[in-house]
Amino acid sequence: MNPLPHSVLFCCDHNATRSPMAEGMMKKLYGTQFYVQSVGVKNELETDGFAIAVCQEIGVELGRHRVRSFDELQDWGDDLSGFDLVVALSPAAQRRALELTRFFHLAVEYWPILDPTGLGEARDAKLAAYRETRDQIRARIVERFGLPLQAVE
Repeated sequence: MNPLPHSVLFCCDHNATRSPMAEGMMKKLYGTQFYVQSVGVKNELETDGFAIAVCQEIGVELGRHRVRSFDELQDWGDDLSGFDLVVALSPAAQRRALELTRFFHLAVEYWPILDPTGLGEARDAKLAAYRETRDQIRARIVERFGLPLQAVE
């Protein structure tokens, strides 16, 4: 098993669905045990309403999440070199993370997580796809970082 990092940066395409879900669940599960943030390759979207809804079901609040990109990381007071681990949740985020981290000594992991955007026609089908993504992320988090301090339903 990989050593546990002190700080984790989750990233995906837009920082609107998968990476905020991962950030929110990680904070809920582990409290202040890790410093956790999230970014996207781009930031032209708002936090996805379905992501907010399915995370709310398990007590994870995403409604106040502010979308940001890799480029805005430093503007918000973080520096990429300050993270021990970058977890990419999409191929584009993995490419960008590897490109940026070649100057720093930090690990990049790729977790192939389902992108639920655009899946399902009706609201129930969309929610089911987002729940699947949420549950994939939660399972990978627990697998990678161990049993949490508190349970998330």
